Amino acid sequence: MSFFNSIGRSMSRNPRPQKRSPTPTSADMPPPPSPVSPSASKPLYLCSPFVEAALVKGNFKTIVVLPKYVDIMEWVAVNVFDFYTNLNEFYGVISECCTQHSCPTMSAGTNLSYTWINQDRKSVNLPAPTYIDYVMTWVQNLLDDESVFPTKSGHDFPQSFPSTIKHVYRQLLRVFAHIYHAHYPQLLHLRSEPHFNSLFAHFLAFGREYELLDLKDVKGAANAPVGIGSLWDKWKEMGILEG
Repeated sequence: MSFFNSIGRSMSRNPRPQKRSPTPTSADMPPPPSPVSPSASKPLYLCSPFVEAALVKGNFKTIVVLPKYVDIMEWVAVNVFDFYTNLNEFYGVISECCTQHSCPTMSAGTNLSYTWINQDRKSVNLPAPTYIDYVMTWVQNLLDDESVFPTKSGHDFPQSFPSTIKHVYRQLLRVFAHIYHAHYPQLLHLRSEPHFNSLFAHFLAFGREYELLDLKDVKGAANAPVGIGSLWDKWKEMGILEG
């Protein structure tokens, strides 16, 4: 089956986003403040009213269920494309605040920084903007690869597609985690927290529904927890996500 055609969405090459989305000027954006609340007790994204801010009210289960007559591979593909596109747009907006100086590592928690596996299969520390650029470029190349994301009628998805998508999902999760940990104040300054929270909640709900996301990736290890792991727990308590 083709990628988008069977669900009525046009899929020409030109409309696809650039590897880095255009960014508005940030001359009036203040220097990055601390990503935690003044009391330093918890991150801002876990504080009220920010944790409740959303465009979608209620449980996200209803919007991730496979529509009738839609192939599951098509459904996963189109949603992953949309998650990537929207996340790329958000990162483009705050990218001027994510520099090698401000983000020397791909941090996602107080004691957690992700490492990149290089061509020699060695784990290396990279500045967050470099890491994120590698992720976004890699995903864009996959989207452009007809053998991975077929767009023509009669072309099937490869047998390796599920494992590829799980890898994509894990890397996109890391980008979300870094933005929440290091750049949530910029999202608040732009009044974008309802949009970003809704995007991330949708991403989490979809990942769990189709087994693309492992909870260990969301929560991290006991000695190096992922900051957004607490957000997952909070949204479950609020009924936004299911366990």
